[in-house]
Amino acid sequence: MLGVETGALVHVAFAAAGLSAILASSAAAFGMVKWLGAAYLIWLGIKRLFARDEDDIPVVVERERLSHVFSQGVVVNVLNPKTALFFLAFLPQFVDLSGGAAWAQVMVLGATFVALAVCTDGLYALLGSTAGGWPRHKSERASLRRGQRYFSGGVYLALGAATAVSGSGKE
Repeated sequence: MLGVETGALVHVAFAAAGLSAILASSAAAFGMVKWLGAAYLIWLGIKRLFARDEDDIPVVVERERLSHVFSQGVVVNVLNPKTALFFLAFLPQFVDLSGGAAWAQVMVLGATFVALAVCTDGLYALLGSTAGGWPRHKSERASLRRGQRYFSGGVYLALGAATAVSGSGKE
């Protein structure tokens, strides 16, 4: 969650610097970010689908390094061009040109949005973590673990494919 919100802060900074406008106006730049994001999601799906089954080994959940999970969240959000378009469309309408530098106002508005998102997304993460304990206890059977792996890999692939075929957002 913190990685995703850090990625959102990157987009806020891009919007304040005017880079989001370049992304929105350049079909090539938008397409490149979109395809990078789609490729990353598809790579995650393939990696998950072809993960090794460990049927004979007792279930031991390896904890990923928090820095790795954090960086994945940043990458996923930074490579999401729709987040850039959201901040480009949302933040400028609240800028008061007589109230000082527009870039500073965009930064304050964006930081406020991200702070609120940390509260709500943090709550979702806590609830998901609490609810996630149930499937972990039930996943001692190899067939259930395999099904979970195929399902999550399929979701990543579907999200990557949907991203790849989605429009430019300029319709």
